[in-house]
Amino acid sequence: MWILFSLLAALASSIVVTLSKMGIKHVDSSIAFAIQSICILVVSWGVVIGQGTLSDVSRIDRKVWFYLIVAGIITCISSLLSFRALKLGDAARTSPLDKVSLVFTIVLAVIFLKEKVNGQVIFGAVLMAAGAILIALARE
Repeated sequence: MWILFSLLAALASSIVVTLSKMGIKHVDSSIAFAIQSICILVVSWGVVIGQGTLSDVSRIDRKVWFYLIVAGIITCISSLLSFRALKLGDAARTSPLDKVSLVFTIVLAVIFLKEKVNGQVIFGAVLMAAGAILIALARE
């Protein structure tokens, strides 16, 4: 089931990039991100309330709060940088380069989460990174 959710997330992400590029043509990229952030806030808390899990917030451990808050701050920084790149470049070239995060994720997962990777994962990550770089550096 995780594969289905991952593929749907990838599809949604591609739609977000396309719509965002259309939306930031005549708007500052930071303002565009702020507008989308409001939507994210409303929808995400709407889902929590709709699922009836709002009371679980009070049971979250301090350490977990720390991780989630730092991740949230870094998510904002990542999104601001992505929006700026999207404002300055083509969606078809900026988005693949942004996906090089896959390589960083694998490295960080091995170091901090002690996840195991095999040659197939490493080879796939190298291919994806090479493809993203090739697309990003393609001449028009």
